Amino acid sequence: MEIRLSNTPALEWAGDGLAIGLFEDAVELTGELAALDEKLAGVLQELIAEEEFKGKVNSTVVTRVGSPSPVRKVIIVGLGKPEVLKLDTLRRAAAAVARLAKKQKCKTLGMSLPVWNNNPAQTAQALAEGIQLALYQDNRFKSEPEDKGVQVETVDLLGLGGQEAAITRANQIASGVILARQLVAAPANEVTPITMAEVAMAIASEHGLQVEILEQEECEKLGMGAFLGVAKASDLPPKFIHLTYKPEGTPKRKLAIIGKGLTFDSGGLNIKGAGSGIETMKMDMGGGAATLGAAKAIAQIKPDAEVHFISAVTENMISGHAMHPGDILKASNGKTIEVNNTDAEGRLTLADALVFAEKLGVDAIVDLATLTGACVIALGDDIAGLFTPDDALAKELETAAETSGEKIWRMPMEEKYFEGLKSSIADMKNTGPRAGGSITAALFLKQFVKETPWAHLDIAGTVWADKENGYNGSGATGFGVRTLVNWVLS
Repeated sequence: MEIRLSNTPALEWAGDGLAIGLFEDAVELTGELAALDEKLAGVLQELIAEEEFKGKVNSTVVTRVGSPSPVRKVIIVGLGKPEVLKLDTLRRAAAAVARLAKKQKCKTLGMSLPVWNNNPAQTAQALAEGIQLALYQDNRFKSEPEDKGVQVETVDLLGLGGQEAAITRANQIASGVILARQLVAAPANEVTPITMAEVAMAIASEHGLQVEILEQEECEKLGMGAFLGVAKASDLPPKFIHLTYKPEGTPKRKLAIIGKGLTFDSGGLNIKGAGSGIETMKMDMGGGAATLGAAKAIAQIKPDAEVHFISAVTENMISGHAMHPGDILKASNGKTIEVNNTDAEGRLTLADALVFAEKLGVDAIVDLATLTGACVIALGDDIAGLFTPDDALAKELETAAETSGEKIWRMPMEEKYFEGLKSSIADMKNTGPRAGGSITAALFLKQFVKETPWAHLDIAGTVWADKENGYNGSGATGFGVRTLVNWVLS
């Protein structure tokens, strides 16, 4: 599919499907749209009246136009109230139109939507992101693709000529999101710690990044007892991934992004029971996938910040070598951890990754992890939890998320709750009481960062969608990639 920019007005565009956007309760056709309606023999006004179209956000209607017309079908998409128009409203509108155009067998699509905040570049980028992410389909594991119908081949973004750089940026970011989706969607027998390391090396080779893959012996020398404690039961070797992007010249900032990389989580000896969703635990590396996806995008965009991408990758399995409930592990900063639940393994891998990142002397650290079911209970499937003691970093991430349309919500870090992690025989336990579980998980991670501004994103609910939602299809979402990219670019 090709996304093209055009200054051709909707009145003059010709092709299979023409899409226009209308605001809520403002569906009276005036100006160019009235002229277009006249040219199309009143089809637009008839469609609005017959379907009782009100312009509510993401609502769509479509009709066929008579054969003499240069446009075969017309699509109208609702944009909601104009006073609350957001960039993500347009991104979602573009996604809705693209999906409908595909169902309507439109090979060529013209899209005429308003410019957000007098910013044609950001508008073009958002529309291109929405189109690409909505139309992406993962057919890798089907013997025959289910979708053999007509595909959208070209999309013309009308009135946005000259914004080629924005389309390039959208393509770069979408490539990172799609990589993250592919990694999360693939089963654990396809994406292993070895696979993740190979993907990191491929990104480095293709885009000129530095890459370091620490093997088990090297992790042992660094004292990564928490990470290696989780890895003990797996027949597959753990891989500690460290990718580095360095700009030309002196970087303005030095950042670290860490992603939880459990390619499969059985729960260990505290095995996940029936009905626990164990079959979905291939997605427990969603943070690591987002980290690699962000690395791919940032390597193409080439910002003026130095960025380190880190993931301690392993499986959490069961064998005679497995860590036991009650074992004590020592992390690479010397802190000891009583493992009272082997199914709280992600925070153990992140502990050593955080220590490693801080030793790099970075200005800020952000980690992403499918860490707790408690965060899903608190915020649902569409919102990630943001935990940080640093107000400035919180604001940066909230702004980046707002631009991307990925929802995050800052959660409290109640220091008193750390009492629930206290151990009588070690520095701490790896889990506390059930109440406030996402908060105690964040407080656990905080023990492995001394002074560097740090934020934790609990993305347990957001990496997977059970049904189509906006520009996300059912399945892996690639959540976090676009927020991370925007954060680095800021």
